[in-house]
Amino acid sequence: MNIRQIEEKDAEKFLKLLKRLDNETKYMLFEPDERTSSIGEIKDHITKLLKSKSMIFVAENNQGFAGYILANRGTLQRIKHSAYIVIGILQASTGKGIGQMLFERMERWASKQQISRLELTVMTHNDKAIKLYEKMGFEKEGVKRHSLIIDGTSIDEYYMSKLL
Repeated sequence: MNIRQIEEKDAEKFLKLLKRLDNETKYMLFEPDERTSSIGEIKDHITKLLKSKSMIFVAENNQGFAGYILANRGTLQRIKHSAYIVIGILQASTGKGIGQMLFERMERWASKQQISRLELTVMTHNDKAIKLYEKMGFEKEGVKRHSLIIDGTSIDEYYMSKLL
């Protein structure tokens, strides 16, 4: 498994990964077929994200991308020390240490960027993800009540953070 920084030329493979994640899990934000981005729009998004000093790392194997981690850095003076994290790993690739590798690579990058706070949200019933986040040193800070509605049911999320 190779963990590397995303590049603009990866837009098509990245969009394919995002759409697969949208369809195989209810733990990501998008509903199946809700994502309407074109390859060009994804390429532009990657370009803008990297220019804003945020980052995406991808986990790549012989079949393509197996997962990713995005660190969306604050741009304003008061929050530029923090980054909001989104991670997604294909079901066939879970339980193989990819999440840990993605977090470790992202944290090395964040430290070099003088980012001292990482934060994320996770559905309170997503035990597998919570276990990974706690293993990586994240702590629960609170509950975002009725944060999402999935299949007509209100879902709570935990706010979690890690100080570097």
